Amino acid sequence: MIGGNIVAGTLDRFEGRDAVVLGERLASRLRVGVGDKVTMISPTSAVTVMGSVPRMKAYDVVALFNVGMSEYDNTFVYMPLEAAQVFFRSGETVNALEIFTTDPNDIRRFRIPLLETLPTDLYFFDWQQQNSSFFNALQVERNVMFLILTLIILVAAFNIISSLIMLVKDKGRDIAVLRTMGATRGMITRVFFMTGASVGLVGTALGSAIGLLFCQNIEAIRQALQTLTGVTLFDPMIYFLSRMPAEVDPWEVGTVIAMALGLSFAATIYPAWRAARIDPVEALRYE
Repeated sequence: MIGGNIVAGTLDRFEGRDAVVLGERLASRLRVGVGDKVTMISPTSAVTVMGSVPRMKAYDVVALFNVGMSEYDNTFVYMPLEAAQVFFRSGETVNALEIFTTDPNDIRRFRIPLLETLPTDLYFFDWQQQNSSFFNALQVERNVMFLILTLIILVAAFNIISSLIMLVKDKGRDIAVLRTMGATRGMITRVFFMTGASVGLVGTALGSAIGLLFCQNIEAIRQALQTLTGVTLFDPMIYFLSRMPAEVDPWEVGTVIAMALGLSFAATIYPAWRAARIDPVEALRYE
């Protein structure tokens, strides 16, 4: 994870007992860069004749990383295992192990086997459990955004209904002429249904294309808006992410498209039925 997100320096010198790698935001707060030294103070003190003295050691900053998550970029410091064991006086032991998977989103498949394999005196938690509050907030935002999107589509569906009703009123004489020429009620219904359905199809297609294009360029759009307005959008101190992520879920996209098409088609039913119920005699009485 860190090796692929180095923004300054290299990991060639990340060895021995005097090297550390800092998060880019942490280095910015400390006003240090590659080649500088940082002094670390151990939580345990050394007992001397003068009393307890904090243990301090200076380390060379050999690289900076930026993984895109503010919590890591702003607080984490990495050092070689040998240096960490010396600094924390842990001997040849470690107090934690990290296990990486090729697909972090499929962590649930590995959770039960790991719990059954690890000793009972070890505590196991995955990255989703560690950031559970963040994922709960994202889930709430996702549900709210889906509700807002549904309301927007409903408003668009009502616009289709009102537009078709006005179209039926304007074309009442034409509908009556078609009926007198032999057009059945089913034909009139299909004409207005296809009219409203075409509006829904075109609108859904354009909206889907614009939405997918927006998702692919969301970070560039955010940067452009920040440059134009001077306002920080998607503050990393609040959302814990230094970049705005966008992942297209085919299932959710398909659900939204299906809902939009379904509401669009449903919106055409009443105007089409009303057009088919027009009485040719009444429509042409005063013509």
